[in-house]
Amino acid sequence: MSSAGRALPDAGLVVAARQGDQRALDDVVAASLPLVYNIVGRALRGHADVDDVVQETLVRVIRYLPALNDPAAYRSWLVAIAIRQVRDWEQRRRLALNRDAGLDAIHNVPDPASDFAGMTILRLGLTDQRREVAEATRWLDPDDQELLSLWWLEETGEITRAEVADALGLSPGHVAVRIHRMKEQIQSARGVVRALGARPGCPDLRAVSGEWDGTPSPLWRKRLARHVRDCAFCGRLGSTLLPIDRLLAGLPMLPLPAGLSAHFPSAAAPPAAAQAAGYHPPDPTAGHTAGPTPPGGVPSDGGGPSIVDLAVNRPRGLVPSLAAGVAAAVLAITMAVVILPEDPPAPSWAAPPPATPTAVASPSVAPSPSARPSSKAPVVPVVSSARKGVGVWNFAGASQALANSKAGWYYTWGTQHPGISTPRGVTFVPMIRSAENVTATELARARAAGPDLLTFNEPDMPEQANMTVEQALDLWPQLMATGSRLGSPAVAWGGPDPQGWLDRFMTGAQARGHRVDFITLHWFGADFTTSTAVDQLRRYLQAVHQRYRKPIWLTEFALIRFDSGGAQFPGQEQQAAFLTAAATMLSQLSYVQRYAWFGLPATDKDRSGLFSNGTEATVVGRAFQAAR
Repeated sequence: MSSAGRALPDAGLVVAARQGDQRALDDVVAASLPLVYNIVGRALRGHADVDDVVQETLVRVIRYLPALNDPAAYRSWLVAIAIRQVRDWEQRRRLALNRDAGLDAIHNVPDPASDFAGMTILRLGLTDQRREVAEATRWLDPDDQELLSLWWLEETGEITRAEVADALGLSPGHVAVRIHRMKEQIQSARGVVRALGARPGCPDLRAVSGEWDGTPSPLWRKRLARHVRDCAFCGRLGSTLLPIDRLLAGLPMLPLPAGLSAHFPSAAAPPAAAQAAGYHPPDPTAGHTAGPTPPGGVPSDGGGPSIVDLAVNRPRGLVPSLAAGVAAAVLAITMAVVILPEDPPAPSWAAPPPATPTAVASPSVAPSPSARPSSKAPVVPVVSSARKGVGVWNFAGASQALANSKAGWYYTWGTQHPGISTPRGVTFVPMIRSAENVTATELARARAAGPDLLTFNEPDMPEQANMTVEQALDLWPQLMATGSRLGSPAVAWGGPDPQGWLDRFMTGAQARGHRVDFITLHWFGADFTTSTAVDQLRRYLQAVHQRYRKPIWLTEFALIRFDSGGAQFPGQEQQAAFLTAAATMLSQLSYVQRYAWFGLPATDKDRSGLFSNGTEATVVGRAFQAAR
């Protein structure tokens, strides 16, 4: 068993925590957090709600700990609670799928982030076949994701088969059958992953996958695996695959995000959140026990917020990386009462939970603002970020609007920015827009403007750069000669499509030895439902990254529906809700280096714009100011 597995609290520590020892309770929660995070994160595939489900799991651990009859069974009990919270989340998510999310509910939007397979690859530095196994897990049936979260930890030595069976409520024999079936699915998906990643690839596989949108799914796993199994070329690629069990053995758990791990000091303060969750430490000055806890607890030394406080009372709805920046401020302002959905029954080996304190709202009591967004949009700070940018064309007050937007970078679809002053701390990025701009003068301006260079704007559109792949490839050496970091031509659509414009360009660039440093993309959503649009954007970016394995700059995006009647826009609130949720999602995709909103000016024609003049931000503009 790995050291991480051994780090879980022993029975003596659990007994001390159960009896009201504050330091012991802090240690129990801190030691439990990595295991809970890995179970929930993989079961939810890295969804942005992972931190909330982890939080709810820890709340229940604290609430029910005094009723745990067998301290030696703590780990099995902990795993069972985590799986129950995953199932509750899945049920809530199914009920909410058809709801439209407005700006007032934006913090409850499940903003998809990078999936857990991608985080595993990045944080553990997986290579070769271990990386392929992690990528193959994306293709599993939804019902197997929960099983995968437990089996992965079993293979890495963190939990036992008996604990897997207890958590799922199945016999060990039934678990063995399900794991065998799941491993067969992963094995077939490994063959698909390897065949799709082969360069040069199989022409027949390209034909079979012609209608695939680039998003892994069980249906496409079955279709593509059928080809891989019957194809002599693709079949040979999978002949050297090692057994999955051997590849996973000895891997550590995925480390906690910095936003969680940075907030767990050893000093313990009175955990108000633990009390709100139903855990009553003793009062050392009193002559009797408070709640179910006997006397003898260790008083706090006043050294700051405890692990229990930070794990349980952390602002809800914030993904870990954002929580890192605001947890201290929120804790200093308010000690929010944790409001939960209807409590699940206590684990089978625990006695009924203690009576709920009056501080915790019952289902019949309206939830407090700390647990659920109010009807009023929250006051949000203006945030500067080097990642967020904006497309700018000149209008009255453009320079002031650019400064007020708090964009970290901007571009003008050219190598200059006439009439626009670059604010202090903001970067201008030049562009060689089309073939006619590949001149000595323009290239010299681009080289002088900075280290990055955007290239041919929508070459697949007749009204834009309108270039063939061969024309772009022939001109590319002149762009490389600038010494700038080069973004790929920014196609209007079809970035991951096999034999699409970008695919043919990247294949040709590789064949000619041309350098492409990052992929540049545009995306405009025609579905104005926030959660749907964010998910579609995430899937598009993920598919492009999986195909080319390069960093991405998203240089134009917004909700705009283009049809024969012209451009149609959603309402300002809808556009702002999408921008807020999309920016949150983009902040979690490590391969998205920069993004730029379309665009800065807001006119009757350009209704996705951020500023009406130099100082008047639209609703969308205020959302952009607060984005990271």
